[in-house]
Amino acid sequence: VQLQASGGGLVQAGGSLRLSCAVSGLTFSSAGMGWFRQAPGKEREFVSTTDSSGSYSYYSDSVKGRFTISRDNAKNTVYLQMNSLKPEDTAVYYCAARSSRYYGYMESQYDSWGQGTLVTVSS
Repeated sequence: VQLQASGGGLVQAGGSLRLSCAVSGLTFSSAGMGWFRQAPGKEREFVSTTDSSGSYSYYSDSVKGRFTISRDNAKNTVYLQMNSLKPEDTAVYYCAARSSRYYGYMESQYDSWGQGTLVTVSS
């Protein structure tokens, strides 16, 4: 299983970025997906998750209303649209896949992880 995250970069506060995560080696349309992030000096934390069909999506309180998770099962790709970015959103963002079709909030629920993509938000 391979997850390839991309789309990170440097952006000013208030700006937007869209992260992508291309997945191979599993039946993507049957996998719950999630995004997590790890800021410098901090533990990795949950950001967003969606079920295998994209019908259900959930967000951490810190990104709710600003970030949107989506997926294209025909392209085996999950996205994270990030708007109104803040300096505190600076982190390495990781995508992760479950062997279950359900969403998941905890790292332990995920079986496969991408390498991470760095998002830096300047003030």
